[in-house]
Amino acid sequence: MMRFLLRRLGGAVVVLALVAVLVFCLTRLASGDPVALLLGDQATTADIAQARTQYGLDKPLPVQFALWIGELMQGNLGQSLFLQRPVAQALLERAEPTLFLALFAVSIAALVGIPSGMAAAIWRGSAADQAVSGVAMLGASVPSFWLGLILIQLFAVKLGWFPASGYGDPSAGLGDRLQHLLLPALVLGLLNSALIIRFTRASMLDILGEDYVRTARAKGLPEGTIMVKHVLRNALVPIVTVLGLTMALMIGGTVVTETVFNLPGVGNLVVRAVLRRDYPVIQGTLLVIAAIYVFINLAIDFLYTLVDPRIRLETQ
Repeated sequence: MMRFLLRRLGGAVVVLALVAVLVFCLTRLASGDPVALLLGDQATTADIAQARTQYGLDKPLPVQFALWIGELMQGNLGQSLFLQRPVAQALLERAEPTLFLALFAVSIAALVGIPSGMAAAIWRGSAADQAVSGVAMLGASVPSFWLGLILIQLFAVKLGWFPASGYGDPSAGLGDRLQHLLLPALVLGLLNSALIIRFTRASMLDILGEDYVRTARAKGLPEGTIMVKHVLRNALVPIVTVLGLTMALMIGGTVVTETVFNLPGVGNLVVRAVLRRDYPVIQGTLLVIAAIYVFINLAIDFLYTLVDPRIRLETQ
């Protein structure tokens, strides 16, 4: 088991190194000068040159990359050009809405996707199966910004049940903030439940055709016991995989939803950083998101060994 985890950690380090190189190159390839945007139209050529020297943007790209990697090795993500504070501090200030939104949305996706996928598999070929599969196809096709606007119009504007945007007053309690997150969480949760439905249905159908399921039925076990203990338990590996990937996608893919609902989260921070060409924020945020992806994949690999003992034996 230890060797298995060490191999995964080694692969994670290589992936993050490649992501760091890719992120740095892509930010520098983007058009626009962050210093010119920072100083405005009234800045002179001398002012821009002085600012570029101050922020180290006049150095050759390999030198800039080496300096950035050196800061990363010390646990420093850099200093934002526009916010005038460390990138790590800016991320921590924006982390709460994004984290709560992702957890809330994954919970909704799991509560909708797993039971619906199970029902579609149990009643395969029935009207219920066709309805669930149709809803899953629709959910995979609907743009998140469109569904967000529809929910705002219906539940916030017409019915007035939920706030239309924002994250509440800074002094507001957790309950008020979660109320602001309900509509965006519904958008992300319902759309991402489509993938969970399809994976759960396919995995359950594979297990339902196994000999031990027919044996359990022949022995007279209750259908509920067969579905939970024999079918769902053995179908958990793909379900755990898609849940982990869904969580990773939630963390990194909240940009559109946070923009539609004007949430002060990490996604909104990335959008503003891209518009301003704030290189340190873009690089630091994308690297952190990549690290979250890698960590979730490591957690999924570890959960495999708990869900399926056969995988545990293979890693020994």
